[in-house]
Amino acid sequence: MHTKNIDPWKHTHEFASVDEGNERRTIVVAALTATMMIVEVAAGVLYGSMALLADGWHMGTHVAALGISAFAYRYARRHAADPCFTFGTGKVSVLGGFASAVALAVVALLMAAESLQRFFTRPAIRFDEAIFVAVVGLAVNLISAVVLGRGFVRANHSHGHSHSPGLPEHARSHADSHGHPEHTHDHNLRAAYLHVIADAFTSVLAIIALTVGKFTGQVWLDPLMGIVGGAMIARWSYGLLRDTGRILLDAPVEKDLLRSVRSAIETGGDDRLSDLHVWKVGPNAYAAVVSVVTAHPQPPDHYRSLLAHLEELSHISVEVQRCSTAAR
Repeated sequence: MHTKNIDPWKHTHEFASVDEGNERRTIVVAALTATMMIVEVAAGVLYGSMALLADGWHMGTHVAALGISAFAYRYARRHAADPCFTFGTGKVSVLGGFASAVALAVVALLMAAESLQRFFTRPAIRFDEAIFVAVVGLAVNLISAVVLGRGFVRANHSHGHSHSPGLPEHARSHADSHGHPEHTHDHNLRAAYLHVIADAFTSVLAIIALTVGKFTGQVWLDPLMGIVGGAMIARWSYGLLRDTGRILLDAPVEKDLLRSVRSAIETGGDDRLSDLHVWKVGPNAYAAVVSVVTAHPQPPDHYRSLLAHLEELSHISVEVQRCSTAAR
C-alpha cells in the first residue's frame, strides 16, 4: 500500500518497509514446499521410511509457516498507513517470524516422538524408492533456498553489508547471540529461510540414513536421523523465538545505538539525558523517546537535528525540561 496523502505538518508511521519481491519469493517457495510435502508424506507411508515421513511431516508445518510469512507481508503492506496501528505495521513481520518459530518447535517435537516410536516398531523400508524421493525433496529445498536467498542478497546490498555466502541469516545466529548486531532485519524472511533450510537438512539426514541402511542393514539409523533432525530444528527454533520475542516485548536494543544517542545529545553544553527509550518498530526502523534536562533549553528540533545522522531512528519524540543542576 502506498503512502496516503497527509497534511505536510504530519508524519507517517509506515515503518514496515515490505519488500514485495520477498513476498513473491515466499509464495513461490510455499507452493514448491506444498507440492513436495504431498509427495514425501505419501512416499514415506508407502515405502515405510520414518526419515522420509518425518521430512514430509515437517514440510507440512513449513507450508503453514510459509503461509503465515506470506500473509504477514501482505497484511503489513495493506495496513501500513492504517492509523489503528500506533507505530505502524513494522512488527507484523516479526510476529510472523515468531509464529513460524513456534511451528518449527512443534515439528521438532513430532519428529522426535515418532522417531522414538519407530525404534521399537521398525517397519520394512523400500530403500530405493525412498532414497529417490528424498533426493528429489533435497533438490526442491535447494531451489527454494536459492529463491529466498536472493532476498537476503538484496537486503544486504541495500544496507551496504556483506555476509558469508550460503547461509544468510540463521548461520549468523551464533554471532548475534554474542552481541554482534544483526544486519538483515527481516525476521519474516529469516523464518521462511529457516524452514527451507530445515527441510534441506532433514532431507540430507534421510538420504544418509536410507543409504547406510540399504547397504548395511542398520535400519535403526532411520529413526535416529529423525531424532537428530528434530534436535537441530529445535535449536534453530529457539534462536528465532529468542530474537523475535525480544523485539515483540520491546527489549533494549543494541548498546552501540544507545551510546550513539546519548553521545549525540550530551556532547557539549550542559544537556543531559534523564530518560531514554529506544525500541524497534520495523525491520530496519527504531523509535526513540528522549528526555533532556538542561539549564539552557533548546527547541525539540535542535535535539532531533543532533540525532539526524542516526538514520535507523525513524520516529523521535523529544521532551525538554529546564534544570539548573543538569551539568553537575
